[in-house]
Amino acid sequence: MELSSIKINRPQRYLILLVVYSGALVLSYLLAYQIRFDFAVPPEYQGHLSRVWPIVIVAKLACLWAFGQFASLLTYFSLPDLRRVALSLLLPLVGLLALWYAGVEPVNVGEDGSPASVPRGVILLDGMLSFLSLSMCRLGFRLMRESSGNDVETYSGKRVGIVGAGEVGAALAREFQTKATMKPVVFFDDSDAKKGTMIHGVPVTGPVEGLLEHNEFELDEVIIAMPSAPGERVREIVDLLDALEFRCRTVPAMSQVALGEVITQLRPVEVGDILGRESVYLDPSELNDFYIGKTVLVTGAGGSIGSELCRQLAGLGLARLILVDHSEYHLFEIHAELSGAEVELVPEVLDVRDVPTIETVLQRERPSVIFHAAAYKHVLLMERQPMMAIRNNVLATHQLARVAEEQGVGHFILISTDKAVAPSSVMGATKRLAEQVLQGHALGDNSTSFVTVRFGNVLGSSGSVVPIFQKQIEQGGPVLVTHEAATRFFMSIPEAAGLVLRSAVMGKNRDRFILDMGQPVRIMDLAREMIRLSGYEEGGEIEIQCIGLRPGEKLHEELHASDEQLTDTTQSKIKRIQGADLTAEQWRALEAALEKGAELDGLTARKWLHERLPEFQPEQPD
Repeated sequence: MELSSIKINRPQRYLILLVVYSGALVLSYLLAYQIRFDFAVPPEYQGHLSRVWPIVIVAKLACLWAFGQFASLLTYFSLPDLRRVALSLLLPLVGLLALWYAGVEPVNVGEDGSPASVPRGVILLDGMLSFLSLSMCRLGFRLMRESSGNDVETYSGKRVGIVGAGEVGAALAREFQTKATMKPVVFFDDSDAKKGTMIHGVPVTGPVEGLLEHNEFELDEVIIAMPSAPGERVREIVDLLDALEFRCRTVPAMSQVALGEVITQLRPVEVGDILGRESVYLDPSELNDFYIGKTVLVTGAGGSIGSELCRQLAGLGLARLILVDHSEYHLFEIHAELSGAEVELVPEVLDVRDVPTIETVLQRERPSVIFHAAAYKHVLLMERQPMMAIRNNVLATHQLARVAEEQGVGHFILISTDKAVAPSSVMGATKRLAEQVLQGHALGDNSTSFVTVRFGNVLGSSGSVVPIFQKQIEQGGPVLVTHEAATRFFMSIPEAAGLVLRSAVMGKNRDRFILDMGQPVRIMDLAREMIRLSGYEEGGEIEIQCIGLRPGEKLHEELHASDEQLTDTTQSKIKRIQGADLTAEQWRALEAALEKGAELDGLTARKWLHERLPEFQPEQPD
């Protein structure tokens, strides 16, 4: 019978642990005396067993109980449990030594009438042996569980190689061995220092390129366990494994692991893994001091960036999180997803252009921070409806910022885009004006800090190129690329949202930040990689067609204008924008124009944008 199949209730577990712990402690005491006196204990010390050490053993058992060692499952024992065992035994040890040095150590009368105190060596030896014996008992239970039914003869899982012999790879191998779902047979790692070593009994060889020479391990699958590796290296590994016709999967990214996903939730290699951008681990605990206990409002809470902001905010110890979105469906989705989070959720179905309702919500909820992520962002649609883009992206931002200032909101963070730099589209022009609107409000004498955060495309966001390409591939092609030389900046949605949250922490009034987007990616290369990762070949099975730049689109995006300079911040992935500041005179002119913005129609909206932004010019393709 396997140990894991034996059902033990709580009283039975307490009784078993009491017997095991008591026996281990008594044996440790006896052995400590034997070792101290070279296995010839003098008669005057014999009385200690019946008079002194029962009291000490009871004290140790009480400490073990206080540190949760009777509540632990018998067959599970890890480093946290080991630390708790050490702490529970350290307290009695320190107490006994303190009594000894204070001169009130236990005393017994020997056969000749002379007192015999407990030797210090026995106290120290007993402490060490008690820790060792209890740890070995707990480890023995764990070994019994892991050996039950996991023998090689009964193993039926796939033979896998793991690329990456770091902490993630080691944890993955241990999980496979424990659950017997797969059999790790080799680690591949680029480090010469690790070559020839073993992790959990699995040998570590050199780089994965060694598979080109021979596959002596008879692998069924290779798993990439390097969530922080540069995309270029991941691309090299994927290319190699594709050539060798190995099935390839990877572990969740560090940002996903930080949000609670387990390492064994393997997934196919995605385009974001190989774009060449080095990922950065963003520790959510660094944000707690700023966000804990606060009320935060997110507009566009059902959108790609807004929903990810809400996911991360839900784990930062907020008092309340107000979800604002005009889409009932998207708001329901994110509210349902976060319903189990330890934060009070307040869903509000409303349009950010509805000023009276916005005022009511802010008066009632009194948020300390507002993340304004609501915006119309689709370039082609906004080219056809510039009036709607102005009302939603510019006027609504102006009105929301004004109400936030009136209601004493502490921080107002605007989510902007690289398309606001030297804009060639209506959408980009309206986001550029939204940035200027925030600069204008920041000029006032108020208690609200107005901060802008600008970044490029995020992978997988609604309407972005990646889901569009994916759908075209699923339909059998062709994949439509605007221009062979077109480039864009990309980052993952969790990383973008995490950096936005950090920008809010470090941002002061009038601050403008830009996220480090890495190197631009050719859209043609992106299309080719997505076709390959989907298991198809370019040209034969899926074609790529260049259709030319469409209205409002650029050949290359920029992250900052020529009159803007970037300076470093305490976060390497966040840069501060300096220069091109809005003057008080310019703000007065813009504010007057905003008062007339509500009167615009489809014929005058584009002209109004050109008057406000002379640099707004559609790009002409080469």
